[in-house]
Amino acid sequence: AEALDGDQQVLTVFASHDLALPLLRERARDHHQLHIDLRFAGSMDALRALAEGRCGVAGFHVPGTLRGEPALARGLKALLKPGRHKLLGCTRRTQGLMVAAGNPLALHDLPDVVRLGVRFAHRQAGSGTRLLTDLLLRPHGLDPAQLEGPGTVVEDSHLAVATAVASGEADAGVGIEAAARQFGLDFIPLVEEDYFLVCLSDALEQPAVQALRRAL
Repeated sequence: AEALDGDQQVLTVFASHDLALPLLRERARDHHQLHIDLRFAGSMDALRALAEGRCGVAGFHVPGTLRGEPALARGLKALLKPGRHKLLGCTRRTQGLMVAAGNPLALHDLPDVVRLGVRFAHRQAGSGTRLLTDLLLRPHGLDPAQLEGPGTVVEDSHLAVATAVASGEADAGVGIEAAARQFGLDFIPLVEEDYFLVCLSDALEQPAVQALRRAL
């Protein structure tokens, strides 16, 4: 109703999960007259939503040290086109292993998770973190299927993975540092990532996207 009077803007955003985005939504609402309809989805799913016109802005993340990985490049190349899309830098974050406080199983990396056969909290297929996990296993000659086991759970957000570890449902999971800290878990850094928002180039100057840029 507020948007209908012309003073407010509304923007639908499909984005990979990050704890900064609800804060961005609050800031946009309180200071920039922008209502963000925020829907969390996997990175690739968010980019597909943008391609299909289901949102005005999508959010995805890219690991800094793995940008040249063919699997990652193939996935992004199909959904991001130079000249057609514009990237908006959003934030930088660290992903790593989330484990119980005190790290009772002495885990240090993903090979330890495989070697010890611990219960793993995985992210859903299509999420950027699921793809990142697969890519981090490859240099060690490990197959992603080796993380699967009777105790494996699948969650759809970093907070859900942290909850699974904190509750004892899982022994470890890959996620962002902010989620681990929120639940008092130990965190073993694995990779730094850049988190981007992206829109179509002809939407860059639209009032809603302009308000988003001011909020950023």
